[in-house]
Amino acid sequence: MINSHTTEVLTLTEEKTKQEVIYSLLIYNDDFNTFQHVISCLVKICDHNPLQAEQCSLIIHHNGKCVVKSGSYEKLEPMCTALLDKGLSAKIEK
Repeated sequence: MINSHTTEVLTLTEEKTKQEVIYSLLIYNDDFNTFQHVISCLVKICDHNPLQAEQCSLIIHHNGKCVVKSGSYEKLEPMCTALLDKGLSAKIEK
């Protein structure tokens, strides 16, 4: 049974979800970084497991880019900075 308090909470949660913007952290292919370096960075910085990191590195290589993480800008910004510091081409997009 849904009471008025439950309805209010659901409505507030739905409004917050609608207002929350989800950003994407992308890594772009380059001619400088090795697969192992990209994989290592994804594991250490983006908390990927090794298989996931390897798959992303292959997508980056074949497609030129890959979304490696999604979330709030505040969550992705330190990861993007760390990836850039490691020499990777990274960017946050809406």
